[in-house]
Amino acid sequence: MLRALLTLAVLGLVVYALTDLAGTRKDQTGGLPKWLWVVVIVLMPVVGSLVWIVFRRLGGRSSQGPAGPSGPLAPDDDPEFLWRLDQERKRRERQEPDLPN
Repeated sequence: MLRALLTLAVLGLVVYALTDLAGTRKDQTGGLPKWLWVVVIVLMPVVGSLVWIVFRRLGGRSSQGPAGPSGPLAPDDDPEFLWRLDQERKRRERQEPDLPN
């Protein structure tokens, strides 16, 4: 019974590692081609799967998400845009004469 449970655990680990590998982009495999990772995981089920999972969790995150701070999402979030808008408004106020209401 224990042997069957251990076999199922190893099989589950291998299936998890292979499906995680299949869903990974090519640039997130650490410079190794996917087929080589498959060979490592299949030939050394426990060690290969654990190495892939640890590598994926620690080293594979570097290319996810933005590379640096993102810029403003809207024009009113951009201080430079707001400054130019204010300058344009002041310029118009100087050029247009005051009209009586």
